[in-house]
Amino acid sequence: MLFADVIGQDIIKEQLCRCVDEDRLAHALLFTGPRGNGKLPMAVALAHYLLCANHSDGHACNSCPTCVKINKLIHSDLHFVFPVRKKKGASSDSAPVSDEYISEWRSLFIKNPYFSYNDWLEKLDVENQQPMIYERESGEILQKLSMQSREGGWKIVIIWLPEKMKEACSNKLLKIIEEPPKDTLFILVSEQPDMIIPTILSRTQRIDIPKILPVDIEAALMERYGLTPEDARRVAQQCGGDWEKAEEMLRVDTDKGLFLDLFSQLMRIAYARNIREMKRWSEQVAALGRERQKGLLDYCQRMIRENFIMNFKRGEMVYLSNDERNFSQRFSPFVNENNIIGIMEELADAQKHIEQNVNAKMIFFDMALRLIVWIKNR
Repeated sequence: MLFADVIGQDIIKEQLCRCVDEDRLAHALLFTGPRGNGKLPMAVALAHYLLCANHSDGHACNSCPTCVKINKLIHSDLHFVFPVRKKKGASSDSAPVSDEYISEWRSLFIKNPYFSYNDWLEKLDVENQQPMIYERESGEILQKLSMQSREGGWKIVIIWLPEKMKEACSNKLLKIIEEPPKDTLFILVSEQPDMIIPTILSRTQRIDIPKILPVDIEAALMERYGLTPEDARRVAQQCGGDWEKAEEMLRVDTDKGLFLDLFSQLMRIAYARNIREMKRWSEQVAALGRERQKGLLDYCQRMIRENFIMNFKRGEMVYLSNDERNFSQRFSPFVNENNIIGIMEELADAQKHIEQNVNAKMIFFDMALRLIVWIKNR
């Protein structure tokens, strides 16, 4: 992962490279900011630049043996810490560490450095568990950093989502984060820095990474996905500086036919109060996987908004495909000022529960049952 691979964020890149080149990089950094801004890719790019002995002018050489190892995430002085789950059948007092899941971590990052927390949950197959960074992890970190650098340079620890650290783990890392061995760098990458214990926060230099500029997202979409300038501009304007959201929108476009079919089924069975079909529908959606479930709920919310607007007879304000419009001609009268807020709240609540890793069958079946009341409320 090179700085050139990080979408936009040129000002942050320049600041970090200058700190490295002028030997004034803080020993503990906290990267934070809105989702989809490239915090984790930026952390790995900084580690790459720092570890490459041939770096210059903001660029790692990307050809030396060190760079080859970093690109595969197998450099012996680059360590990753991240939330993990207890393995099936493990005792209640067992505590896993990140190294037990490093193969899954590497494969996910190499496939998509901008992966989300929900992508990681799906990779872990956590079921109803909440992944954590357990106390045992602190011992692993201390042991690794007590040894000399195997490559003769920096030792770097990237902690992804430090807000998931058990308090005991955080407390055991306080001293080494405050006074690390020579040429040791901690990079904490956080989605919710307010949930990190204050004693850890006070020992880091916070770097707030902003949303990605629309022009940078637009360029990346054309380069990486071959979108036309018009389509790239549309997605860039709608994703709000969030690359994860931009990729989700592309997946929704791919799944649009499936989502329309599932949306229309849901509305019909809710109107018909067909409990048996609701159960079948919820099981079908539960099998899609978490990211596609989120995409479906995004799609349902968009369709409800568009159908509500259709009632105002302002065609220029409605953005629907021909298939969507054909369905909506009959459905739009069922969405009005009496029920739109209730329907949207049910869909938003379901989305929130999916992100919290609640059982998908229960979420979608419960949502379908609740929609009965709102669809009938005309």
